Amino acid sequence: MSSIGMERERASRQVGFKQILVGTDFSEPSRRALAYALLLARQYDSQIRVLHVVSPEPRQPIPLDPLPRELNRQQLLAKAEVQKLEQENGLREARHTIEVVAGKVSEVISSIIDRDHSDLLVLGTRGRGGLKKLALGSVAEQAVRLASCPVLTVGPRVASPKPDAIFKSILFATDFGAASTRAFPLALRLAEEYGAKLALIHMLPPVSFADIGAGGYGAAAYAEKDLAAWHERLGEEGVQKLKALIPSDARLASEPLYIVETNFLPDGILEAAAVQHSDLIVMGANQTWSSRVAAHLPWAVLHEVMCEVCCPVLTVREQATARIT
Repeated sequence: MSSIGMERERASRQVGFKQILVGTDFSEPSRRALAYALLLARQYDSQIRVLHVVSPEPRQPIPLDPLPRELNRQQLLAKAEVQKLEQENGLREARHTIEVVAGKVSEVISSIIDRDHSDLLVLGTRGRGGLKKLALGSVAEQAVRLASCPVLTVGPRVASPKPDAIFKSILFATDFGAASTRAFPLALRLAEEYGAKLALIHMLPPVSFADIGAGGYGAAAYAEKDLAAWHERLGEEGVQKLKALIPSDARLASEPLYIVETNFLPDGILEAAAVQHSDLIVMGANQTWSSRVAAHLPWAVLHEVMCEVCCPVLTVREQATARIT
């Protein structure tokens, strides 16, 4: 292919956030999540569907007949909150629909993602009491885990975005696993489209004597020497693997930053996000636990990053599809 043809091909590629699903329980975190969804909708000319799920109420012994729709308290409250949303959040200027559905949260979200072919799910989280206290309810964790599209999570420390906010600094955290492989093209494309500084980080596991060889069991001088060599070797290998992720035709505004550090997860990711003043973190979301933290980013790590970081977190599962057109 000629250089002109390659340039045209690169120019035609774009993140495909055309159908954005926003889950809300009308809380403050959910409102901030909606604000981010609206920013993305303006960037990508997206259709937004705002979803509120009403959990089924237990049956009452009296009356025997079901209540009329207009007398259903949860439905009435949801209808009033929907009207507030349209007044307060700039939804009127966006192509949108609002849907109130009764059912189990995770099942409803999954079915609507499949029905609408949603490209992005946006959720707010209060971040207390573990993932079972996500803003949407006790089973929302399942929706985040099982979503067939990328998920943007807006945690309790994330401020409302400014009307003209853009992603100027993006941090991609990787363990070189399958989920990270799915997530990286999305991080790269977003960095290209926003002209953002892209930093790639890989965390090395804490030191284990089993990893540094026989010297670890000998004199302190030998152990220290082997440990230093081990750190240096793993660091060099990590940087080379990070550099290999960047394709030759990448259209980044500046040279990427490659970070390989030894630290406990998720502390290293949170520290890097603070130092880099990250506006967005992109991570793979592995579904299985591993005996080696270095090989996988377990769900607990994702949860702590989401709850403690001051920017949104974009996650992609191993089986999820990140649409890039």
